[in-house]
Amino acid sequence: MKSLARMSVRRRWLVLVVWIGIFIGINIAAQTIGSTYSNSFSLPGTNSTHALKLLEQGFKSKSGDADQIVFAVKQGTLASHEATINAMLAKIEKMPKVGSVTSPFCPTGSTTYCPGALQMDKADTIGYATVDFTKQANLLAKSQIRAVQNAGEAIRSKSLEVEFGGNAFSSLDSPTGSPGEGLGLLATAIVLFLAFGSLFAMLLPLGVALFAIGIASAATTLLSHGLPIAQFAPILGSLIGLGVGIDYALFIVTRSRQNLKQGMTTEEAIVTSLNTSGRAVLFAGITVCIALLGMLLLGFSFLDGLGIAAALTVAITMLAALTLLPALLAFQKSKVLSRRERRKFAAEGPEPAVLEGGWQRWARFVARRPRELSLAALVLIVALGLPIFSLHLGISDAGSDPSGSTTRMAYDLLAKGFGPGFNGPLTVVGSLHNSADKATMESLDKALVGKPDVAAVAPLVINPQGTVGLITVISKSSPQDTKTSDLITMLRDHYIPDATATSHTAIFVGGQTALANDFSGVLDGKIPLFVTIIVILGCLLLMVAFRSILIPLTAAFMNLLAVAASFGLVVAVFQWGWGSAIIGSGSGPIESYLPIVMIAILFGLSMDYQVFLVSRMHEEWVNTNNNEDAIIHGQANTGRVITAAALIMVCVFFSFAVGGERIIAEFGIGLGGAVLMDAFILRTVLVPSLMHFFGKANWWMPKWLDRIVPHVAVEASDKVTS
Repeated sequence: MKSLARMSVRRRWLVLVVWIGIFIGINIAAQTIGSTYSNSFSLPGTNSTHALKLLEQGFKSKSGDADQIVFAVKQGTLASHEATINAMLAKIEKMPKVGSVTSPFCPTGSTTYCPGALQMDKADTIGYATVDFTKQANLLAKSQIRAVQNAGEAIRSKSLEVEFGGNAFSSLDSPTGSPGEGLGLLATAIVLFLAFGSLFAMLLPLGVALFAIGIASAATTLLSHGLPIAQFAPILGSLIGLGVGIDYALFIVTRSRQNLKQGMTTEEAIVTSLNTSGRAVLFAGITVCIALLGMLLLGFSFLDGLGIAAALTVAITMLAALTLLPALLAFQKSKVLSRRERRKFAAEGPEPAVLEGGWQRWARFVARRPRELSLAALVLIVALGLPIFSLHLGISDAGSDPSGSTTRMAYDLLAKGFGPGFNGPLTVVGSLHNSADKATMESLDKALVGKPDVAAVAPLVINPQGTVGLITVISKSSPQDTKTSDLITMLRDHYIPDATATSHTAIFVGGQTALANDFSGVLDGKIPLFVTIIVILGCLLLMVAFRSILIPLTAAFMNLLAVAASFGLVVAVFQWGWGSAIIGSGSGPIESYLPIVMIAILFGLSMDYQVFLVSRMHEEWVNTNNNEDAIIHGQANTGRVITAAALIMVCVFFSFAVGGERIIAEFGIGLGGAVLMDAFILRTVLVPSLMHFFGKANWWMPKWLDRIVPHVAVEASDKVTS
């Protein structure tokens, strides 16, 4: 680290030019090539995937996304608008990627079954047309979807309301950024200025983090051509990158300022900060990357792209903090100190390494009452985590969209006219090889009528080749309701097996609701494995760093508490709806992939604070061999910077929760709440309290294990010689 620091200081112009060159080059490449972000995912072997494949074989026009154009009148009936609506639908049916369009109006004098007969409510005031695209929503170009919506909006009038529902139309309204991000950055700048009292010291962490995010975002754009990366990945990357990037830079700038105030030259101060706090940043950054890349072990392509993109962002911000930041510090020299601090240094000389102050007094207070404070902190954090027992994973639908959006208005109109289940129909698809298979499907169609939680069952539809049968089932409950998940289970485990007991017809349950249900089930089953992997990796890394058994186990326990508390907060806000209106989000299930991604991020971020806190304690322990003094001095020296870093992360994370995409808001609230509890409850109270309680056992490791485990110094204590 010393060599890297000296190079960054002495060749600061070269370092600056190289970083600027990388920034310009990669952004030009990203703008030229563009992105191929996609929310696609595959669930090979699941029931809903088999249903989708059968639909693709037998009903190509229905194998893509099925969306709705919803019509409503306040006075009279929809019949007075029949000609206008049908003319518009005929135009849409000829558009690219539109397989078929089903009108809510039946041909005059028709005596055969009319598919649109079920698409008008009893009062004839609310109806909908079904637009079957030839591809799933994530594979359609927005221009193709927009053309359909524009055609529908053209007939909107004071007497005819026209709204649009479904995944395809929902993708048009998905926010592309985070409106609250600017406020978060402003709050971050204020916290940094209050912490340092220097404009230059405030700009360095913020500027380096934003610069690194600019490179990482462009790199993620290029990466999307080789990996399936979700559309929200760049926003998630910015959220993580800003949080860790500012924090990493903050720790290095803080240590450099302390070194300058203790009388070191500019180069000595920077090199020493890199050799101490820089080592902790490197270790913490690698830990975060390992936690994020741990998602690759789950074998789920949707998570692979997210994990790699997020890890790449963290790696770039870490490298910028370890090379670009020292170069900028060398340019600023003593200007990273405030004028008051420079005047004080000139008048009074260097300050002592350990200062008396509020954090020193708090650290001693914790040392005197470890049992009481440990118990109080545990009770508080457990109480915050209790809502996790109500966690319901799923894929939120338009019922969670902001009120006033066209997808939410379409959702509400359909629920009003036809019941909540119409917003997520289930498709029961069967493979027909003979007359027995056809008879089985007909029998099942009749048997499903009147079943509990079944609102309606459409007549069996068979493709022209007679190879695939389709039954549409409407639930009484909304797509997000757990009762709908129960109905899917009943269909697969009871109703279908009962009907196929003799014929053994291959029948599957599909549709967007079933697909989301399977997606949640697959991911839910992977959470225990993922947590186990992350905990073991984290414990091994900390054991190597601090030559201890207890410290890694304590850290793992703290991380699990932080995860539980953050999920409790997410459930309370987004599932129960406590305060969700403030951030413009409705209540509904928690996105099924959120737990795994959040666990990876939170374990990494929690490990950051553990490393920064304990590495300073370990430095004091090595120098004094006194457990109590090591904990007190380590906490006193890091308390201010850890809480300042936490406040910055909280400002950044919470800012992403306002007015943006729901999944990003969930990440923002969950991560922000976790960092708040982690820094101000776990690392400030519980960790030091437990370490005081454990005594010298904190630093114990069996001799045989000590010989096996490699020696890695996280934070060196030696000073720099020129």
